[in-house]
Amino acid sequence: MKLTTHVLDTAHGRPAAGMTLQLIRLSDGKIMKQAVTNSDGRVDQPLLEGDEFQFGKFELLFDVGDYFRNCGISLPDPAFLDQVPIRFGISERRHYHVPLLVSPFSFSTYRGS
Repeated sequence: MKLTTHVLDTAHGRPAAGMTLQLIRLSDGKIMKQAVTNSDGRVDQPLLEGDEFQFGKFELLFDVGDYFRNCGISLPDPAFLDQVPIRFGISERRHYHVPLLVSPFSFSTYRGS
């Protein structure tokens, strides 16, 4: 059992390399993991696995505004999307994959496999 993510930059049609994100456990607000996506838009290690993989409610917080600014995109101030939170629950002992598809003005997610 593990939790993974990846980010696709739909504005440019490529993986979102270099995006920072945090995994937060909502029951106590603890930051479980901070990471930066690699050249494939993925985090090199699972966000949760082993003893850290527990049932509960979590939030992935993606720094999309900083990512798009670093790509040279001029965003309004304030940006329409600066940080994208995805709140989800873990209730089964199985692999959870939570991808993010994002542009400066929209995002979507789904429960991947």
